[in-house]
Amino acid sequence: MTPDEYLARLRELTTGFARVASAGDPAAPVPCCGDWRLRDLVVHLGNVHRWATDIVRTGDLASQDFSVAPGDDLAAWYREGAEGLIEALRDASPVDGAWNFTAAAKNKAFWFRRQVHETAVHLIDAHRAAGTEYTLDPALAADGADEVLLSMLPKVKRWHTPPAVTVPLLLKTSDTGHAWLITPPAEDVPGSRQADPAEAAEAVVEGPAEGLDLLLWQRVGLAESGIEITGDVTAAETFLAGPFTP
Repeated sequence: MTPDEYLARLRELTTGFARVASAGDPAAPVPCCGDWRLRDLVVHLGNVHRWATDIVRTGDLASQDFSVAPGDDLAAWYREGAEGLIEALRDASPVDGAWNFTAAAKNKAFWFRRQVHETAVHLIDAHRAAGTEYTLDPALAADGADEVLLSMLPKVKRWHTPPAVTVPLLLKTSDTGHAWLITPPAEDVPGSRQADPAEAAEAVVEGPAEGLDLLLWQRVGLAESGIEITGDVTAAETFLAGPFTP
């Protein structure tokens, strides 16, 4: 997607998140997020937006102050941070240099994409806490999987022991036609690149883009993802156990 397309998506996603933050019970538990309650999730995402805003404005690494807490109106505080981020991105030149924590190019374009997917995953978290449903657009979900596999996986050892890759694995989305080849590591980090969907591998992992994206973010298990494995099932399942993200 272009930066303008990411920006439009971000407006849509942050508006939806603010709506759930306003209507939901702040004390509701958030599945797949440890002992977080909805209030913790809103505070986290609001502070991520503020952190990203500082980086977009300066191009430099900003300190993370996640101790900042909202007042009584949780949703209004969240909206303020989201609007500040959107304003900063709208005023930014995507090609200008900016720090980021992945293998992606060090420019401001990264933050358009990153904040879209940060918000998308947490919007699903918020809906689950509220007991409501939300479905990711397949194209957006495929782009989210691409970000994890091509930007985060190469740097995963910064946060975790890299997932084990013992044979070449082909990951494919059944609804969007995207594919990635994951190869055994040359050192201690698996290789990854975009692949032709017909490219051969010793195991093929295929399913809907949303299922793959949420599996990579550990929001669903393999059984709930809709993903099917052919070939070396054990090798694929070992890799898919992750983790892949910070």
